[in-house]
This record gives sequence, C-alpha cells and structure tokens, in this order.
Amino acid sequence: MIELRPFASIGHANHGWLDARHHFSFADYYDPARVHWGNLRVWNDDRIAAQTGFPPHPHRDMEIITYVRTGAITHRDSLGNQGRTAAGDVQVMSAGTGITHAEYNLEDEDTTLFQIWILPTRQGEKPSWGARQFPKGERSGQLVVLASGYAEDGDALPIRTEARLVAATLRAGESVDYALGATRKAYLVPATGSVEVNGTKAQTRDGLAIADEENLRITALEDTEIVLVDTL
Repeated sequence: MIELRPFASIGHANHGWLDARHHFSFADYYDPARVHWGNLRVWNDDRIAAQTGFPPHPHRDMEIITYVRTGAITHRDSLGNQGRTAAGDVQVMSAGTGITHAEYNLEDEDTTLFQIWILPTRQGEKPSWGARQFPKGERSGQLVVLASGYAEDGDALPIRTEARLVAATLRAGESVDYALGATRKAYLVPATGSVEVNGTKAQTRDGLAIADEENLRITALEDTEIVLVDTL
C-alpha cells in the first residue's frame, strides 16, 4: 500500500520568518488521518528566513532529526552544545529526559530543511545532540543510512528508536532497491526531482506513506534527491 500525499494537500502555516509545511498534524494544523505514520510523528518542510530562527524552547521524549536542504542552521542547547549544520548534512537531538534548544538561521540567505520527529523506543535516558557531514556525492546512485537506531549502521548518527533515516541522490532513470520488510512502514519525500516507487509517482516535496510493501523499487524520473524514514 502506497498513499500519495501531494505537496498541495499538506498543512501550511506562514509566519513571515518561517514558512512551514506539515506532512503530519502539528501546531494549529490537525488532520485526524495524518497524525503519525507508525512511530514517525512529525515531518515539517520549513523555510527559515535569513537572520531569524526558533528561540529557546524545551523538548523531551522525542528523537528530532534535522536534514538541511539549502543554507545552514545553527544549534545551541542547555547542555552547552553548539554547532552549524549545512546543506546536505544532518543533526540529531535525542530529547530524552528534557532539553532546551534554539535553532537559528545565521546566514544571509533563507535556509530550507526537513525536521523529522520519531517517537523513541528507549526512554528515561539523558538528552544528547550530534551532527555529521554526509557529502551528497557519497550518496550518488545509492541509499545511505544517515541516522539509525541499529548498531549495524555504524557510521550513521545514533537515534534511540527502531528506525532509520536514509537518503540518496539519483540521476534520471537510475533505480535503487530498499528492503523494507512486510511489518514496517516508510515515508518517502523527494527533496528535489520526481520518483516512482513500486508504480506510484511522486513529485518534488510530495509524501509517500508506505506500508505492507516488503521491497521498494525507487526509480528517478529526473535527477532527484530522496529522503526516507523506515520505522515500526
């Protein structure tokens, strides 16, 4: 089962400095049919204006992944962590028992990013934050695990949930296969370009909610960058 969720159908809130699209119910946007997808709770498609950002605010019991598409985001938190995550790279914050953080676009251009929240399957642990560079060239023609709750994905950023964040850059006509497993769910978004997944087509920034599909064949209809979450 693959459900296409066109970009035009997802939630939208424009706050001036923040132009946000919500694949799932979030803040003032509520759709009872789109509250979560398995343990995937939030997929926000954000555009943050230059020299603006989110002031300090708290989180707990959530795995928060930021995938920067263009520009950069600067993180600061109550643990003393600070770091700048640039386009193509990823940061992960495990909110654990509680953390306060701020996310600012300190650049002279807009920043666009996906912010993805996944419910943890391990709770009661101390909060943490980490970031890593993932050059897009290393994902050319292949899927690469960027964040994972599984030890076998050794180079990926660790998350405290039985899930993976996977990405690839594909040229028009290229295909990759992904073994999802019959009992798991996936959510796939083309950050750029367009794709066909097991016969269902998606355009830039559409969502594909996938279940009961043991294996995925992902074909680029044009040069494209895909991001996928595989979860329980």
